[in-house]
Amino acid sequence: MSRKSKGINAERELVHMFWSKNYACMRIAGSGSNKYPSPDLLVGNNLRRMAIECKLTKKSSKYFEKEEVSELKKFAEIFGAEPWFAIKFKGCDWYFISLDDLTQTESGFMISIENAKNRGLLFEELIIN
Repeated sequence: MSRKSKGINAERELVHMFWSKNYACMRIAGSGSNKYPSPDLLVGNNLRRMAIECKLTKKSSKYFEKEEVSELKKFAEIFGAEPWFAIKFKGCDWYFISLDDLTQTESGFMISIENAKNRGLLFEELIIN
């Protein structure tokens, strides 16, 4: 299975998870190839809206370019949504990471699996906040 297919399947997995908990959720096809900032998923109910960028990794840390983080932040501000990164490390559940919980590096940002477990929210924790 291609890397792109794995990413699409991961996004679809989250779409089903959110709908199962009565959150409307839509996947934005081609979100990374648009000239305007757009997240992978838009999620919401009558109480909150979230813009979510989804990532899969086999490594113990995930790195993000500054532009990727700033575009998610910009979209969320304009749309009136909470910006989140959903990250699935190999063999782990999804972790939802606030932009404030990313560690800044020289070239961008990162989150380690340890910090994701300590600072991030699991799906059930995210939907009750």
